Amino acid sequence: MGKNKLAVAIPASVISDTPHLREKTSKIGLIGRAAAIFRVNEIIVYRDESQANQQPQADLIVTLLRYMETPQYLRKRLFKLDPRLKYVGIVPPLRTPHHPLNKKIANLKLGEYREAVVTAATPDGMLVDIGVEAPALMRGRHIAVGKRLTVKVAKIDGRVEVQTANREEIPEYWGYEVAQVMENDALSRLLLSRNFDLKVATSKKGVNFRDVAEKLAQKWEKASSILLLFGSPKKGLYELASELEINLDAQADFVLNTIPEQGTETVRTEEALLATLAVLNVQFDV
Repeated sequence: MGKNKLAVAIPASVISDTPHLREKTSKIGLIGRAAAIFRVNEIIVYRDESQANQQPQADLIVTLLRYMETPQYLRKRLFKLDPRLKYVGIVPPLRTPHHPLNKKIANLKLGEYREAVVTAATPDGMLVDIGVEAPALMRGRHIAVGKRLTVKVAKIDGRVEVQTANREEIPEYWGYEVAQVMENDALSRLLLSRNFDLKVATSKKGVNFRDVAEKLAQKWEKASSILLLFGSPKKGLYELASELEINLDAQADFVLNTIPEQGTETVRTEEALLATLAVLNVQFDV
């Protein structure tokens, strides 16, 4: 995992051109999978239209992305029956390091990291589900039942014992977080946010990536947090910014065209996401 914290911002309307829940689920699955492939740390869903249906759309995207990111052995504990999850069986598995296939205590390794959910309190500490045959013990901590946390295997002899861990200490890619920005001026808030050292917008009207690659590389190397912004199926970022009376060129550090001379009239958001992350990964080791 690179030293940069990488976030991508996608519009809530990304699924608005897809009528059926099955196809919406499939599209969101592609977004989650692309984010995991290229080690994205955060996916931000932002409001890009004023219609009342934006919040349900955003909630669907967030729910499905969080479901995908959750290890399979914890999903039944963390997600109740929900009609929005009807077609989750078609989304591709992430197969990231925090989605281990091992379900056996005998195959656990000392120092191994796992995602866990607190299942019960005992006189010795908290019991947590780490995806093996029996719950592990976490001594000396009082954490609410049902809470998800990251743990490190501290003891395997007899009962498995774990300790809480900070994601920042894990050397491998450990999945993405999901957030919403749903105010009417969401795009403006993202562009003005101080949480990111470098803000890169994408647009077919932007500058050819090759023409600014060296300059971007210099800023990329120095940035600890980077935001990539993507437009909607109906409106690009320049159009969305114009509606909010934002000067996109002034607010973003770069406005890039990562698919120059595209062969189609439009490029879908999930396609732009995959293409952009692939280009940046080769150039900057995202």
